[in-house]
Amino acid sequence: MSPRLVLFDCDGTLVDSAAVIIGAMRAAFERHDLAPPTTAEIRGIIGLSLPIAISNLCAKHPDAPVEAITAAYRIAYRDTTAREAAQEPLFPGTVDALAKINDDDTLLGVVTGKSRAGLSRVLAAHGLADQFVVSFTADDAASKPSPEMVEKAIAETGADVARTAVIGDTTFDIEMAVNAGVHPIGVAWGYHAPDRLTAAGAKAIAGTMADLPGLVANLMGETIGHG
Repeated sequence: MSPRLVLFDCDGTLVDSAAVIIGAMRAAFERHDLAPPTTAEIRGIIGLSLPIAISNLCAKHPDAPVEAITAAYRIAYRDTTAREAAQEPLFPGTVDALAKINDDDTLLGVVTGKSRAGLSRVLAAHGLADQFVVSFTADDAASKPSPEMVEKAIAETGADVARTAVIGDTTFDIEMAVNAGVHPIGVAWGYHAPDRLTAAGAKAIAGTMADLPGLVANLMGETIGHG
């Protein structure tokens, strides 16, 4: 039988990167003498690939230099995270939840709007790089909610669609999972409200990290942690 494949979003699901992203985004807009987006507006685009996210935020500035703002954001983000990795802390219970899900019959992966460099940095900072056998980023595939990241992860691991789940905190994650035909699981601690995740198609919502192993097992009809 093919392995189970559990794919995690990163920002807002594994790590709390909101403060870093919001600060860098404000700095990027201010560098170009534009009023920065609100906190709510920035939280609303977390999860999208960066060029699409910034294009969305620039909708009320039709003449905004999107490429230049994108470049300014990358610089501000790198400068901030280089100073202190702890500014993107793991959500409570992450390490334990990953350990319980990652049994002999289950493969873990990451599908994220981060860049490849950004994902590698944050996983290394928290000692998680070895937990995931597959990962796809904004550098590797189309932005969420396209199913491309999920489809590539399934192809690379030999997993079955029916035994694959996506865990994420935004409607973009849930819609990506729905578009790929896999199990969509939302989390309540991220950047989009749980009711939005349910409306987007989430089959279950985890209130805490400790809920995830059971939800994954229930959706796939199998036991987690005893493979």
